[in-house]
Amino acid sequence: MNPKIVRGITWTSRILLALAFTAAAFGKLASDPKMVAMFDKVGFGQWFRYFTGLTELSGAILLLIPATAFWGALILVATMAGAIATHLLIIGGSPLAAIVLGVLASFAAYRLRGSATGSAREQTQRQTGVSYSR
Repeated sequence: MNPKIVRGITWTSRILLALAFTAAAFGKLASDPKMVAMFDKVGFGQWFRYFTGLTELSGAILLLIPATAFWGALILVATMAGAIATHLLIIGGSPLAAIVLGVLASFAAYRLRGSATGSAREQTQRQTGVSYSR
């Protein structure tokens, strides 16, 4: 497949993930009544809602920065693994949204796996395709 197309698909998935996780984080951080009730069911206390919201927001931000995108994707994969387990084992309901977001975050992490090494300049060059010469 054409590298430009793959790069475009990867960036599109990163942007969509960042938007979805930012929206989810704001619902948690703004104390949306549905989120408060859901985290009451989880039983860890409301501090865990804030922690989860900040984790989602941090992962979304990291995902959009080329030098940290791989780590952001991994944070989001782990968060969705926890969400899936929580739906299946504690609160019930469909884990479909968490599964879809987890698969997309896994795709992003897979595509970005080589960016976890090297300098920030090298990572940006690999991800954007722009070469900087001195």
